[in-house]
Amino acid sequence: MSTQGTTRREALASLAGAGVLALAGGALAEEAPRAATAAAPSNIHFGFTKLQVGDLEKCAAFYKDVCGLVEATRVNTESAGRKLSEILFAPTAPGGATFVLIHYYDAPAPVSGELILGFTTRDIDAFVARVSAAGGAIERAPYAIPEMKLRVAFVRDVEGHLIEVVQPDA
Repeated sequence: MSTQGTTRREALASLAGAGVLALAGGALAEEAPRAATAAAPSNIHFGFTKLQVGDLEKCAAFYKDVCGLVEATRVNTESAGRKLSEILFAPTAPGGATFVLIHYYDAPAPVSGELILGFTTRDIDAFVARVSAAGGAIERAPYAIPEMKLRVAFVRDVEGHLIEVVQPDA
């Protein structure tokens, strides 16, 4: 589902109707059963990550091609007087967080290093090959961490953002 030129609230409501997000009290929320603690109320759920990019279309193609992410909607709006565009990707699992690419038209391309994105896969070698094919870079080739029963690689997207890729041993 794609909604060009829609407001952020309309886009989120659209995702809510599709079962991707739930809009509660004007804030994003999707209840997941968990034990309540004194430090974290039970009505809080990690809902999304936004990655600021310089080239929205190039980055969207990378994450679709490499990670298999599916575009759910687009938002073109203004926030605090700044024109921006966002691409929201559908969660990769029920109740999962939404990944969002955001581009501010009045800002230069951001520097990388502000965060590390994490993806899990069943085939780390194929994932790394897709990174290269899509114009990304291999920071550290897949290697084993036997004590954790994992294989791990570090790669960079087309704008240099660091991605940690993890493959649990079967």
